[in-house]
Amino acid sequence: MTSAVEHPIGPTTVAEWSKLDPPPDGSRLELLYGHLHVTPPPTGEHQYASDELREVIKYAIRAAGRSDLYVHSALGIEVSTGWRTAAIPDLVVLNDKPIGASFKPHQVALIVEIWSPGNSRRDREDKRVGYADAGVPAFWEIDKGRVIAQYLEKGRYVPEVSARPGERVTIRRAAPVPITFDPAELNP
Repeated sequence: MTSAVEHPIGPTTVAEWSKLDPPPDGSRLELLYGHLHVTPPPTGEHQYASDELREVIKYAIRAAGRSDLYVHSALGIEVSTGWRTAAIPDLVVLNDKPIGASFKPHQVALIVEIWSPGNSRRDREDKRVGYADAGVPAFWEIDKGRVIAQYLEKGRYVPEVSARPGERVTIRRAAPVPITFDPAELNP
């Protein structure tokens, strides 16, 4: 008698995920360990924070004279083929021209995730670890208005800045260019 061994990795590959059409309702279809996850469309507050932060980052990139960096909302990132993981972060700074439907980790200079109450602790940790394992050099988390900017060191993210609304900060190491702002700017 043989028994089936359940494998923790689901059946969907990154290549299969990259060929899927986005959901028509604006939700995001991500792939975590071979399992498809649908995230509802962002709330107005969530989208406002993303749009405002995108402008802050874009201004800093232009002020630094960097024409080789591109900031975009909700791009697909092929985090890991082996772990069958692909995510759609809220903001991505690419160090490559934004041509195509999804991007490899080596094309990414910064990822920003704006956490919603529906994001589980495991979802947050899986993404953080996945981005670090993929070698994404900088990762920011926005949670309840607080910004945590982290840089990659020895395969783990190290916090550089943790700031709440009302605290004007400059992020240097956890960003492709110095970025100065107050997290209060992200609230409608």
